[in-house]
Amino acid sequence: MRLVRDQVRVRVPATSANLGPGFDTLGLALGVWDEISVRAVAGETAVTVTGEGAGELPDGEGHLVVRAVRAGLEHAGAPQAGLDLICHNVIPHGRGMGSSAAAVVAGLVAARGLVSEPEALDDDAVLTLATQLEGHPDNAAPALLGGATAAWVDSDGPHAAAIPLYDGFVPTVLVPDHQLLTHTARAVLPREVPHDDAAFNVARTALLMLALGGRTDLLMAATEDQLHQHYRADAMRETAEVVRALREAGWPAVISGAGPSVLVLDDLDAATTAALTGHGWRVVRPGVPRSGAHLY
Repeated sequence: MRLVRDQVRVRVPATSANLGPGFDTLGLALGVWDEISVRAVAGETAVTVTGEGAGELPDGEGHLVVRAVRAGLEHAGAPQAGLDLICHNVIPHGRGMGSSAAAVVAGLVAARGLVSEPEALDDDAVLTLATQLEGHPDNAAPALLGGATAAWVDSDGPHAAAIPLYDGFVPTVLVPDHQLLTHTARAVLPREVPHDDAAFNVARTALLMLALGGRTDLLMAATEDQLHQHYRADAMRETAEVVRALREAGWPAVISGAGPSVLVLDDLDAATTAALTGHGWRVVRPGVPRSGAHLY
């Protein structure tokens, strides 16, 4: 195995995980894109970041994209090199929109583009490596594949399958101006949950498959959850209040990933959008890209 290119560029989308009941399983690609350029060099690794995270992220081997490129090259049996990495980040950090999964997937896809045998880093291999780096595949799967995905892990490793979306599906994302670290949001979750709560979420996840396929009359019931959102409410009280108010008004709103952004599985009307904007929320209608990370 050898490096056949000295430079590649990758685009990778934001994602939202869980979609309400599908904790650590369901994910949705969002049309907000980070762009990276990776160049193999003889010298030391250097990282330049513009946009989100500029001046805050590691500028060397500790950068998550660099670590992912390294993991991809090692998996493929390709030689390592110094890396000149340029990241233009648009995906908000610490908002539950999959910024870390995007970085990992982007680095792995970049490694695929650099090597002489890209099949060594096919989608299955990238998903496996991304899951090892991320801990779970719910965000990595839609970042890699686009669309909506269901991801799971068995004895053979992680897998993902596409979820059909009805024509005209337009999600809305509400982005606050503050962050919440994922490990903080996960720390409040219990290690065990009641059997009744697990059964509740199994039923709602099944309904959500129907709702995303076109049974929009089921969206409100399909986005109910008993496994994670109410446990996280105290850690993101403003988010929890917005979700509650939107749901009372008939909107299928959920916490986006680990929060604090809110995902609405519908196109919010103008009046609701104006009210939220007036209270400091950035309202985004990103669309759902049907393909994920790619060289360009």
